[in-house]
Amino acid sequence: MPVGLFRVCLLVITAIVNHPLFFPKENGTVPENTEEIIQKMKEREESLRLEQLRLEKEIADQEATQKALEKAAVVVEESKEEKVRWDMWTALSMVIFLLIELWRQDFQEGNWQDTGGEEDDMAVLGKAFKGVAFPNKAVLASFYEKRILGTTADMARMREMVEGFADDLLEALRSVCNRDADMEVEDCMGVGSMYENWRVRKPFVCDLIVPFAPPEPYCFCCQTWCSGDSFPPDEQGYGTIKVCRADEDATGCICDKTKLGEDMLCLLHSQVSSTRPSSEMEDLLCFKNTQYLDANQVMKWFQIAVTKAWNRISHKYEFDLSFSLLDSPGALKIKFKSGKSIAFNLTPVVQYENSDVYFISHFPRSSLAADIPSSTHWFLTFAVYERRFIQLVSKTLPANACHVSCLQILSFLHGKQCSLTGPSGLTNYHLKTVLLHLLQARPSQDWAPENLEARLQDMLKFLEKCLHEKKLYHFFIGNGKVPAELGFPIIFQRAEPLNLFRPFVLRRDIYRKMVDTFHEMLRNMSALINEYTVHIPLAHTNGIRKE
Repeated sequence: MPVGLFRVCLLVITAIVNHPLFFPKENGTVPENTEEIIQKMKEREESLRLEQLRLEKEIADQEATQKALEKAAVVVEESKEEKVRWDMWTALSMVIFLLIELWRQDFQEGNWQDTGGEEDDMAVLGKAFKGVAFPNKAVLASFYEKRILGTTADMARMREMVEGFADDLLEALRSVCNRDADMEVEDCMGVGSMYENWRVRKPFVCDLIVPFAPPEPYCFCCQTWCSGDSFPPDEQGYGTIKVCRADEDATGCICDKTKLGEDMLCLLHSQVSSTRPSSEMEDLLCFKNTQYLDANQVMKWFQIAVTKAWNRISHKYEFDLSFSLLDSPGALKIKFKSGKSIAFNLTPVVQYENSDVYFISHFPRSSLAADIPSSTHWFLTFAVYERRFIQLVSKTLPANACHVSCLQILSFLHGKQCSLTGPSGLTNYHLKTVLLHLLQARPSQDWAPENLEARLQDMLKFLEKCLHEKKLYHFFIGNGKVPAELGFPIIFQRAEPLNLFRPFVLRRDIYRKMVDTFHEMLRNMSALINEYTVHIPLAHTNGIRKE
């Protein structure tokens, strides 16, 4: 029974195993499919290996690139640090250089006032002073009393006469002018050596400036080289004057710069008035086809107006009036029947804003007019402030101070030398500028009358230094130490200093002539002074020192 049961189970198992649904016939191809699968697996493995190699290569390239970038960043950072260090050293070097330069200029400007106690001042003079004999105090005092002091009363009488006649002439000028179309002339002012009491050479000439303004509704809009506009170096000290309407800005209305369109109008300017006729601007003494005041036109207008004014009042006077210089319309000469004559200058000027700085059309008896860039460029004169500064400082000086005496003596010597060797580039204005600088730098007590000899030497030393360096700075322009009492415009105090000797840097012939004239004046100084000095006992002349 057990055996039979075992057989039955075996049969069933065999039948199940060999059943066609359990193991189909396709199973017979399994070996072939396995080979294909193996082959595909190998191909897949190869592709994965290649992909792995490619990825490894890309990773390696990226790592190399990253290392290169990191290296470049390190180099750039190091270069930046190096540049920063270099920039710091450069900036520090520039600061040190500027400080040295400022110290050098300050030292040069103040070097003349270094005092050595009772040491001989001649020891610090330059080569030009070697062998020069300086007159002593007695000789200078005698010369000043005989040659210069007596001219003061003559100047006062002449000023009074000229001012009275000039006022009458200008009043007549206003009456002959058209108040609606011509320039409006104001009262004249006296400036220069005659009104600062240091003119010594005859003939005496009074310098009067006459401010004028345009008729309504026009006004003058002034622009200077230090007002922010770009002016070339050779135009420093000059400015331009634009004629504008009172309701118009100096830069012009926006309607002149913007296209408003055919159906739009400017509410301030009509279409008719937007473009002014050229003849209208020429009637306002402007340069052709511009709005800028022309100095030549002003000169012609002023000369014609003065002629008309004199024709109206000539019957009141027993003398003749004529123009003494053709190129100076305001250079006038009064001729009396006795043969005597009086010369004076009446020069038209334009006021700068609300100050006492003026644009001057031309300089009488000066070669500066030839250096003006164009007739629309006007030179600025600070003559009114110069006169006020001298008056202000004089109040703080000792009685009978020697500052004016020094300028008078030096001006006399220079004028005499020019009459012997001919004119040079050095002018009386340069000499006055030297005095203004010394007045500001020297203590008040140094200008006592007994210090006349020492202060005269100071002026000569200062002038020699300026000639050697070719630098003599304008007293007011760029000078931040101008007394506040003068009310001087701050714009000129903050400007760059103006070198009055700059024109001579390029014109070496004039510079050479100027230096030679200065040296000749030094050598001839004693002879020129002794020529106008009364006899002084020998005992008083032993004080003359030589080097």
